[in-house]
Amino acid sequence: MPRMPSVKGVRSSLLSPLRVHLQGTIGFGRLCQIDLQKKGEAMKDEMGNGPGPHRKRWGRMEGVEEERVDELLELIWTLREKGVSDLDQLLGETKDVEAKSILRLMIRDGLFHMEGNRMVLKERGEEKARELIRRHRLTERLLSEIFELSEAEVEEEACKLEHILSPGVTDSVCTFLGHPPTCIHGKPIPRGECCVKFKKEMTPLVIPLEELGLGEKGRIVFIHPRSHQRLDRLSSLGIVPGSVLRMHQKNPSYVLQIGETTLALDRDIVKDIYVKRAMDAD
Repeated sequence: MPRMPSVKGVRSSLLSPLRVHLQGTIGFGRLCQIDLQKKGEAMKDEMGNGPGPHRKRWGRMEGVEEERVDELLELIWTLREKGVSDLDQLLGETKDVEAKSILRLMIRDGLFHMEGNRMVLKERGEEKARELIRRHRLTERLLSEIFELSEAEVEEEACKLEHILSPGVTDSVCTFLGHPPTCIHGKPIPRGECCVKFKKEMTPLVIPLEELGLGEKGRIVFIHPRSHQRLDRLSSLGIVPGSVLRMHQKNPSYVLQIGETTLALDRDIVKDIYVKRAMDAD
């Protein structure tokens, strides 16, 4: 597998090192500033009317790396999660100085369209962006919780892997992790077919705490509480990622031992906790 080159000092959750091309670095800041001065309506006209290179299908735009299109789709998605769909906002966030030209091609290729100054993903763009976000956030979980890489390493490697994982491998990773609902930053991971069907071809390495057998030990991998108050309560009891616990009882309530402390928890709270089994907890 070829390694993707990185650009030292550049770090973004949306930009893979492969796509940071500082060609003609003299005047880069000036070009970027000029690029962002045009308003959305003017840019929309430019996208809709200007000529562009011939394209055969999505992912085969001449002269444009597919990964650069992927990054813009991801950015549209993540901005939308924040309640932002404004074109000027996207141009202010991206570091790709050719973003306008690429966005124009994306519109012509049916990935999104403009409603005033709002970017709206079309069916093909929605599906592609969803796949990218799912792969990226699952990869973050895998690298952080299983391989225990640092946050900086996780971000760098996740940006590489998100572009090469096949749908089948992505579902295997999701199953392996126990279908986690969020990434390491708490952002939702889009559900896949494996999450809906709960396939059991592969035994998950990460499981809900309630599936831990009596007498079994597990290390807490992540917690998905329904409220901050509940998370604070669990933290005060020593129930945090990395803690090792043993299951003593499941009925009428769950009785767990953490260190020298024995705790009784309700089923609703236990369902929020995910663990790795004994072989990974020692």
